[in-house]
Amino acid sequence: MQTHLEKLIKAHRRWTEQGAVATYIPELSKQHPDLLGISVCQADGSQWHAGDWQAPFTIQSISKVVTFICVLLDNAYETLTETISVAPTADGFNSIVNLETKNEHRPLNAMINSGAIASIALVKGETMAAKYQRILQMMADMTGRDSLQVNEAVYQSEKRTGDRNRALAYYMKSTGIIQGEVEELLDAYFRLCSLEVTCKDIAVMAAVLACDGFAPLAGKTLFDAKTARIVKAVMTTCGMYDGSGEFAVDVGMPGKSGVGGGIMAVSPRNMGIGVMGPALDAKGNSLGGWKLLQSLSRDWDLNIF
Repeated sequence: MQTHLEKLIKAHRRWTEQGAVATYIPELSKQHPDLLGISVCQADGSQWHAGDWQAPFTIQSISKVVTFICVLLDNAYETLTETISVAPTADGFNSIVNLETKNEHRPLNAMINSGAIASIALVKGETMAAKYQRILQMMADMTGRDSLQVNEAVYQSEKRTGDRNRALAYYMKSTGIIQGEVEELLDAYFRLCSLEVTCKDIAVMAAVLACDGFAPLAGKTLFDAKTARIVKAVMTTCGMYDGSGEFAVDVGMPGKSGVGGGIMAVSPRNMGIGVMGPALDAKGNSLGGWKLLQSLSRDWDLNIF
């Protein structure tokens, strides 16, 4: 397995030359586009790594998976879908059009920016700080790391330039989808996106979903199988934004990407996979990471379809 992963990294590093790092968050433009790494965490806790797997990057939208888990645990599913649906989107992850023209102003799903912002507000907690800590603790439990840190430079960069997310949040407040102080909510969102992780961290997180809520490294259950199934279903249809359909065809696993270059993929009852390549395609997904997962899925017969 180790030799195979190393060969895949070598074969696919060329794809990093065809993508581009995110620039709409200025600090992300400083990432090295030629990085490419992979980590695998099997259901029995065995781990394998290759390439630039130890290189830190900000988790960005992969954090939406953890927020969605907390929201599902803290709300009845029927109640939750009155605010956020589970429908896929053909538009970009930061689209404001859907909020105005579709779905009665509800975010289409929890994997796009509007849905993630609205989700944070629904997490259990008397204050926004408590809601943030609840999500952060779940992420720490899933990664097995209590030392997750916010990349301060990325956080400040997102906060300074996050006008589209502010527009989404204030629009949702105007339609009654979210309540309370918008800037506090956005601050929690920016902080969650700016948490620094490695390929290993997201592979271990994915392994928890692969094991239906059981953390193989910690040897304990973090959430129930029903929650895990809902999350994996929405990841499959919505996790790669408007590229989710192509990803389902090419890779065939539940996945979630982030503009920091990470992709978390889940092989149910088998393994979690984390890849990182900051050079993105036109839809905001890691180009090298996508191609790497496509080959891995084919070689190891991981396609769930």
